[in-house]
Amino acid sequence: MSNTSRRAFLKKGLFGLAALPFGMGALSSQAFASTLPPLQESAPQAQALHYRKVAADAADHPKFEAGQYCDNCLFWRPANNGCALFPQNSVEAKGWCQSWVRAPGS
Repeated sequence: MSNTSRRAFLKKGLFGLAALPFGMGALSSQAFASTLPPLQESAPQAQALHYRKVAADAADHPKFEAGQYCDNCLFWRPANNGCALFPQNSVEAKGWCQSWVRAPGS
């Protein structure tokens, strides 16, 4: 009788291992991409990097140059309007922060 329960345990365990990659894909950060809360300019990290939801509002910043937007920055993540610098939040496509770096090909 113990052999039967051992076999059942092994079958279930192997099935669980086989299903693991599918479960990991469903739980990845991309699956929750549309649920990122927008970054607020008042957030401490946003203030530290002088993030502005509208790039023109940063015109008085010494590093700002016309044409610099989140959506043409190296850190931009188009799949979820995210930014590598603010991984828990979405940012405005036409926003700006002082860490802007031109994305290759833009």
